[in-house]
Amino acid sequence: MAAPTSRKPDVKKPLLKPRTRIGPLDTAALVGMLRQLHEDAEDDSLSRMPADEELYGALLHLEAHAGALRSAEARRVAAITRVKLWEYVREQADIHQARAIEDAREANAEWTQLVPALAVRTASAAYNKATRLRAVALTDASRGVDGSVRRTPEAVLEAERQTALREAEARRIEDEAVRRHDLLVPVARRLVEHRAGLDDGADVTDWLDEVATVLPDCTTATRIVSLRTYVAAVVRELRKNERTTGRPAATTPEAQLAYEAAAALVAG
Repeated sequence: MAAPTSRKPDVKKPLLKPRTRIGPLDTAALVGMLRQLHEDAEDDSLSRMPADEELYGALLHLEAHAGALRSAEARRVAAITRVKLWEYVREQADIHQARAIEDAREANAEWTQLVPALAVRTASAAYNKATRLRAVALTDASRGVDGSVRRTPEAVLEAERQTALREAEARRIEDEAVRRHDLLVPVARRLVEHRAGLDDGADVTDWLDEVATVLPDCTTATRIVSLRTYVAAVVRELRKNERTTGRPAATTPEAQLAYEAAAALVAG
């Protein structure tokens, strides 16, 4: 019987693994709560404690004066809160260090120059550490990655590739929206200019009136959406009239071209 063959695991799968993170915190409020515990304990050092917004300094002060808390319950609550805040500091440090590395590389810094800054011995170790930090940074909400990226070069590169694809698609959609808006106004204007050559059914007339009303001041997002809706309604009613009457929707070449342009814009 042949020995079972071992399958080499795919280093990119799972790309994401469940991981509990502290995430966003109101750190000033938590430090303020710890300050209150020390105030209740009549801690004499409280006047020298850094401001609630100075998280790192406040944590060092609270650590140094943890013994000032008199009750075991207060010491337990304070210690657990400090653990949470230090975890938050660790998460933020990884994210911001990764961004600093990106800035250094964009400024043409060599990996050898980053060796001492990253506390490693070789350029390859600096690259690998930066890759692991990018895995943390990719988890940042602003990057659009759900979950935690595995700290392997392959997983990070794959996550970055997927992020780049999403960003490219978002840019494509935005560019297409701009292009369609740039086409919308002239198409709508041609419909109004050649409305005499279009089917004069009541519904068509009403929608063309709406187009004519919005067109002169089509600068806000609401008016742009309204104009697109009205142009689509004109096309819909013209098509309906063509089906029910058997007659062309336009009676002049100019009106036919305006109709066709509007129909193509709506369909696109």
